[in-house]
Amino acid sequence: MSHPEHPLLEMRNIEKQFGNIVALAGVSFAAHAGECHCLLGDNGAGKSTFIKTMSGVHPPTKGTMLVNGQPVVFDTPRTAMNAGIATVFQDLAMIPLMSVTRNFWMGREPTKGWGPFKRFDVKFANAVTMAEMSKMGIRLREPDQAVGTLSGGERQTVAIARAVYFGAKVLILDEPTSALGVRQTASVLATIDRVRKQGVGIVFITHNVRHAMAVGDCFTVLNRGRTLGTARRGEISAEQLQDLMAGRQEIASLEGSLGGTV
Repeated sequence: MSHPEHPLLEMRNIEKQFGNIVALAGVSFAAHAGECHCLLGDNGAGKSTFIKTMSGVHPPTKGTMLVNGQPVVFDTPRTAMNAGIATVFQDLAMIPLMSVTRNFWMGREPTKGWGPFKRFDVKFANAVTMAEMSKMGIRLREPDQAVGTLSGGERQTVAIARAVYFGAKVLILDEPTSALGVRQTASVLATIDRVRKQGVGIVFITHNVRHAMAVGDCFTVLNRGRTLGTARRGEISAEQLQDLMAGRQEIASLEGSLGGTV
């Protein structure tokens, strides 16, 4: 895919320190419209700090962030959201006993009427929720069913659909498939593909190489707070990605100790 002049979101040489601890040591990364850029790394690689820096939770210690080529400073998640950068965290921030519609509109409820007569516009909210979920391939039985009755994959899709509806240009997904079974994972990966085709830039954070290879257009490996380079689809194999994540020397020594069974 040909790139526009500027990425939707770009991070240049981002560093983040907490006291004497260096969590990110010069990370560079770019998200383009209509592409899924996978950021891979094992536990301790710096993925959580990276997500929180991109989404406005932690301001970087050094480096530059740009949106559409213009330098930005995200001092809160709201600032990032206003710039079209939305993050779907693993915990999803949903209330299981509340309806799908109420969770979809949480904090942005549409109203009708004026002054003291304003009330939640249930009919409009339900219609939009059903339509947006249908676009993502999820057919709800009814919009007022509790979100807790949905599968893990369906709840992920609610969160993704909500972010896209409210104007996300870049969607950061924090390990969206890590706790899901095979069928639910396939559903979420299909949702990612649908959103990408709408022109949204996807940042897919994962430690699962197979899931990344299923939908990724390009891949960046994070290891101990540093990026080890970026490769596009077709330029790198799943085995090479796995080696980069773990460290080739560690893999080699592990194979030796286990008699070549890794």
